[in-house]
Amino acid sequence: MSEDGTGRSVVVTGANRGIGRAIAERFVAQGDRVATIYRSGDLPDGVFGAVGDIRDTASVDAAFTAIEAEQGPTDVLVANAGINRDTLLMRMSDEDFADVIDVNLTGTFRCVRRVTKGMIRKRGGRIILISSVVGMYGSPGQVNYAASKSALIGMARSITRELGGRGITANVVAPGFVDTAMTQALPEATQESYRAAIPAGRFAQPAEVAAVVTFLAAPESAYISGAVIPVDGGLGMGH
Repeated sequence: MSEDGTGRSVVVTGANRGIGRAIAERFVAQGDRVATIYRSGDLPDGVFGAVGDIRDTASVDAAFTAIEAEQGPTDVLVANAGINRDTLLMRMSDEDFADVIDVNLTGTFRCVRRVTKGMIRKRGGRIILISSVVGMYGSPGQVNYAASKSALIGMARSITRELGGRGITANVVAPGFVDTAMTQALPEATQESYRAAIPAGRFAQPAEVAAVVTFLAAPESAYISGAVIPVDGGLGMGH
């Protein structure tokens, strides 16, 4: 890790849209070398793209090999890529459940496993997993999504216990409702009902989530590990 917290090799999965895009842009703005693993779409200026599929171990390995050739071993991993297949429990198919788990949870595991080898060698690194308020708060129609996001907490805390003595931290950021294209597509009445439940009375801006992520990646945050930081306007109250 660089002493001034900039110029590091940062990987943000799913940086082509939404929260991931805002996170990547913030790292670029503060002078870091930023790359992403993504399947399609345009990327922010200054972000190196490695096309890959986090559902496949060989694809993940090839993508990280390309990133390392471009900007060196990974100092910071932000595991942000995720999907949802929302439907009520009784209608949820095996595929609906398995696909979400494979991307959101197992895909994150594949990326974390790949970068930790280099982090162990240099005795330092930051792993930041993007969860959701839903992972602790629950949500009807999101049994699969909530299960995948809740499991990231156990993952981060186990990583902390395994690798905390090697200068590696693992933390979770749990956003609430964020003003992205996905939220904007909801019916206005639904958006209003969500806002009414949020003490802050509004949705988050993607940049507000990105600010917390870059804080956790900073050298000054070396003593924070295994933490879950909500960015939800008070919706979940930490639960």
